[in-house]
Amino acid sequence: MMYVLDEKYRDELRKPIGRVVKHVDEGDITHPLVTIGDAVSSWMLEHGIKPDIYIVDYMVERKKAEKKFDDDAKVLKVKNPAGLITPSLWNAMKSAYESRERIRIEVDGEEDLAALPAILMAPPNATIIYGLPSHGMVVVKVREKERKIVEEFLKKIKRDENGN
Repeated sequence: MMYVLDEKYRDELRKPIGRVVKHVDEGDITHPLVTIGDAVSSWMLEHGIKPDIYIVDYMVERKKAEKKFDDDAKVLKVKNPAGLITPSLWNAMKSAYESRERIRIEVDGEEDLAALPAILMAPPNATIIYGLPSHGMVVVKVREKERKIVEEFLKKIKRDENGN
């Protein structure tokens, strides 16, 4: 199944699903910890917090990121164009959650919508952290409420293999 972000839902997507913060304390985190975006993932690693899963595209706010990630995480590579959630991204998230290793998902394209499958597929009480440009980071403790928000949004942008 493919998910395509229609322009009319862009503003709705910008509403944070969790709480917006400038800093994250280790005490705010439950595992698995998933970070989405180069800036968020870099910030966490620089502060000694190792995500169990992190998703990067080597871009920060549409500009090439200087930071390269070279830690001990196992790498999964996926293609995921901007404004889409491709089956390969879904599959990588599923594999990452099932793995006992730390995973870095490297996206060829954009990870702009990766928080949605990360939240939907997360085990209860997982922590998902994604960037909210010019506001900070959004910290999501995954519970039924957060999953429902994501499910409802995904229903709006779902497309079949033919784009319908």
